[in-house]
Amino acid sequence: MASLLALQDPRFLTAEEFLQIDFGPELRAELDDGVIRMMTGGSREHARVQANIISFLRERVRGSGCHAYGSDMAVATHDRSVRYPDVTVDCGAAGDRESDTRLTAPRVIVEVLSPSTRDHDLRVKKEEYRALPSVDTILFVDPGEEWVIVSQRVEGGWIDTVPARRDVALPSLAIVLPADETFARD
Repeated sequence: MASLLALQDPRFLTAEEFLQIDFGPELRAELDDGVIRMMTGGSREHARVQANIISFLRERVRGSGCHAYGSDMAVATHDRSVRYPDVTVDCGAAGDRESDTRLTAPRVIVEVLSPSTRDHDLRVKKEEYRALPSVDTILFVDPGEEWVIVSQRVEGGWIDTVPARRDVALPSLAIVLPADETFARD
């Protein structure tokens, strides 16, 4: 009877509780509005595009006080959600970082889309990332179709571009991310 009751009235986790869980090296998860969601690995194309973007951004932000990270770094989007974006450029000072696994001042966030997570990324995660005051640019990259949707903070709100293969201006970093770098195959 107790297990049936537990299923009917689940306990939702906070971001802080979730970040204390050690899933070990084999399992990956995100916290989605208080519920643990297990994550699967990406495709070869997903990994290629993610690595291209990290490599390009890491070199361009070196010495600026900002750092480019892959999907091992957490971003708490609110008190009941923790995300692991494919790429995050964080510009928090060393003293601003709350731990070795959580970023506190993400400025640019990149999600490389997968068929299984695409809708969730474009709806739920986009709104969560937009609510973070430090974020000014969010990229949604489709590795198969080789297009990007750019969501950028402007005075009074946000503006989204239509999906297209394009170079992406990252104004807060004074960098342009070329499409040829994003989708490079060599």
